[in-house]
Amino acid sequence: MLEVTQLRAGYGRLPVLHGLDLAVAEGEIVAVIGANGAGKTTLLRTLSGLLRATGGRVLLDGRPIHALPAEKVAAAGLAHVPENRLVFPSLSVQDNLRLGGWTRRRASSAGAATRGRVLELFPRLSDRLEQAAGTLSGGEQQMLAVGRGIMARPSVLMLDEPSVGLAPRVVAEIMQALARLRDEEGLTILLVEQNARAAFKIADRVYLMDRGRVVLQGTPHELLGDDRVKHAYLGGGYEADETPDEGQDAPQRETP
Repeated sequence: MLEVTQLRAGYGRLPVLHGLDLAVAEGEIVAVIGANGAGKTTLLRTLSGLLRATGGRVLLDGRPIHALPAEKVAAAGLAHVPENRLVFPSLSVQDNLRLGGWTRRRASSAGAATRGRVLELFPRLSDRLEQAAGTLSGGEQQMLAVGRGIMARPSVLMLDEPSVGLAPRVVAEIMQALARLRDEEGLTILLVEQNARAAFKIADRVYLMDRGRVVLQGTPHELLGDDRVKHAYLGGGYEADETPDEGQDAPQRETP
């Protein structure tokens, strides 16, 4: 589905990705974890065409997309939900969702069905369709950002740190929605997350990045056997069969 081979990218003379290899099979959730500065956001920006690759290749369904501009990458079926939500604050929830489906605008009936699916996954948005997106809570804005990505009906949905700044119960709701999209619709998902505990609960496979390279990969169960992962990203008491709820993480204040 998505194949990344020897990908290189950076900013000006500053290289960030150093020959990175990654693959996401159809219908699976792959998580990418790592410390700040590991290159996770740069990876997604390069895959989506917002940043030009300086080497390597990216194939989507066997088609090279690494030289395409962002709008053509999106049209090819790769949807990017960036970090910090980035909804259009002055537009209504409904209009934000409509913009998400812009590349598929000719199929209006399918668009209505997709919007219905978004509202089923995130029922809080149903009562706020005419509300300006900027007046939503942080958690609701993140749900809207994810919903806008779903509206593009992508082959691959990429999400950058969807849990940042959110209360554990909201994080659990978003992660459960992603798992449902995989389980019920076979959607392929590439998830960049610093909250490894949340990502491990839904991911089929995990890549650990460090300084622009993949240094470890495997299933969540396999990575639990590595002390670097268990203690640096999960905490020593993590168990693979934990289910996300409000009591497992220290309380966080949801951003407004």
